[in-house]
Amino acid sequence: MPSRIAVLTVVAVALVGFSASRVWAQGEGPQVGDLAPDFSLPGASKAGVTEKALRLSDFRGQTVVISFFPKARTKG
Repeated sequence: MPSRIAVLTVVAVALVGFSASRVWAQGEGPQVGDLAPDFSLPGASKAGVTEKALRLSDFRGQTVVISFFPKARTKG
């Protein structure tokens, strides 16, 4: 029989997850045709990570493709 603490932990995690998903789902995101919100990310080139962060607004009017490589340039 599961211990009382284990059951309470599972219930608490489920409630937090449910509450967080409701709050996240209620957020008003960008609509089709809206400009994407501006953000910055570290850039990378063949030589490694660039010193200056890249901002989305720097590429206004151009096509932008963001690609993530989870284990690129790591020992992972």
